[in-house]
Amino acid sequence: MDRGNLLLVHGAWHGSWCWDQLIPELRTRGWTPLVIDLPSTSASPASGLDDDAAVVRNALQALDGRVTVLAHSYGGVPVAEAAESADQLIYLAAHLLEPGESVVSPLGGPWYEQGTKVLDVPEPARDLLFADVPDELAAWAVQQLQPQSARAFEDVQTTAAWKTVPTATILCEDDRAFPPLFAERAAKADVVRYLPGSHSPFLSRPAALADLISDLG
Repeated sequence: MDRGNLLLVHGAWHGSWCWDQLIPELRTRGWTPLVIDLPSTSASPASGLDDDAAVVRNALQALDGRVTVLAHSYGGVPVAEAAESADQLIYLAAHLLEPGESVVSPLGGPWYEQGTKVLDVPEPARDLLFADVPDELAAWAVQQLQPQSARAFEDVQTTAAWKTVPTATILCEDDRAFPPLFAERAAKADVVRYLPGSHSPFLSRPAALADLISDLG
């Protein structure tokens, strides 16, 4: 079965490397997966939402045929800003922001010191992000994490593709990284599915995640 293109958009501190375990599973299920790297992770403290959205938009414009976008965590923000041309969105523990909001505004403001330009990898990264990932793989993943531009969390979203493009959300049942406020929002989507485990099922249970994506797609 040819399910079409699946654009994978990583979250903060991550990169396209995070999909390495998932991609083979997706291919065996008929997907054509594609990855991008968001510039707000490690490229420059000056990079923000617009820069990330431009990368998403350019990737979509280069694709022919049906396109589903899978957004993880912060990746939901540039996807909402730029993916109005997609056929379907899947939000994996991802932020659903309203136009006029930033990542930090629903939380009452930044959780970090005002004026911070670059956010270090959250600690303890192993427990917060990869709690149920096998030890060796989790250690490798922690080493791949990069500093994140704070601007990406502060820039205001201007549109919300998830309001017009069919969108499903996937929530992780033991997620220690995704703020409860955003999980509650995601749980109100028209289509909601759950996976056991932590914030990173693309590493801890890639086959189960690929099955769920395929069921939704």
